[in-house]
Amino acid sequence: MSNPVRILVVGLGNMGASHASAYHRMDGFEIVGLCSRTIKSKEIPAELSGYPLFEDYEAALAELAPDAVSINTWPNTHADYAIKAMDAGAHVFMEKPIGTTNAEAEAVVAKARETNRKLVLGYILRVHPSWIRFIELGKTLGKPLVMRLNLNQQSSGDAWFWHKNLIDSLIPIVDCGVHYVDVMCQLTGAKPVRVHGIGASLWAEAEKQNYGHLHVTFDDGSVGWYEAGWGPMMSETAFFVKDIVGPKGAVSLVPQEEARQDADKLSNSADIDKHTKTDAIRYHHAEVGEDKNFLKPDDVSSMEDEPGHQELCDREQELFLRAIREDLDLSESMDAAVNSLRIVLAAEQSIKEERAITLD
Repeated sequence: MSNPVRILVVGLGNMGASHASAYHRMDGFEIVGLCSRTIKSKEIPAELSGYPLFEDYEAALAELAPDAVSINTWPNTHADYAIKAMDAGAHVFMEKPIGTTNAEAEAVVAKARETNRKLVLGYILRVHPSWIRFIELGKTLGKPLVMRLNLNQQSSGDAWFWHKNLIDSLIPIVDCGVHYVDVMCQLTGAKPVRVHGIGASLWAEAEKQNYGHLHVTFDDGSVGWYEAGWGPMMSETAFFVKDIVGPKGAVSLVPQEEARQDADKLSNSADIDKHTKTDAIRYHHAEVGEDKNFLKPDDVSSMEDEPGHQELCDREQELFLRAIREDLDLSESMDAAVNSLRIVLAAEQSIKEERAITLD
């Protein structure tokens, strides 16, 4: 039996705690340390108590010499931490995004190839069965495709603070947008050629724009938009739109309706499970008969038993373990992470320069 992968977990926020829980429970991993800049003054989840704590990342790397590092910190530290980990001989799991600039993203992937270390990115939708099926069905709709995706989140309580802190690092269409433009790229298999973005500042306490909208045009004629807004003012009326439309019909992820029906359940859009949780996939057939009525009713597939957020994090770490032990080729996913970041950063550039950005 293989020895467990000795892993250092860096960052213990929402995602870091979920990934640490997965390492704690999985036979293939052994947590050798937990690290964040203020971890010794923070409350540690009960299941993670007892592990060595570090507030200096470089010191933890040097002392522990881990086999792997899990990076779940603010985005502006991702590239630096990943490169240092790989230079120290460690494989890397990194929450998205891969960096905050195109140069950072390219440098991280180049370092993974140079050191022959595994680099798994936290693109959680890539391990989500409903989203995998959504993409499979979308590919049957013909070309070109129209893709409509959004994730708006209402900020209150804890979400008020972590949304604001995230915006200070990256605007919403960059931070979350990498997931959804990655979906667009998987659906089309085409090259993105033009990106246009718009944005607005609605939240006085946030340093950057808290609302944004990006449009992408692909070289096969497909087009897509993604919308993201965070803040206490955001509407929850249409916070979850996931549609693919093609010549042969449409595929939609249908969300849970609780946030729209129950006035006592406010701010559900900020619930991490709501970011991915669906009730069903609806497949609409466009074909009509001589009377111009539809020939087939919509197909509705129930997704009531789909995995929750923690189970999806577990799946990501199962992939990470397999990548290390089975020497999986991760070239496609690494290149896809660079490409998705390039698209969302072009949208941010478009907002700043008030023009569409043509991609090489």
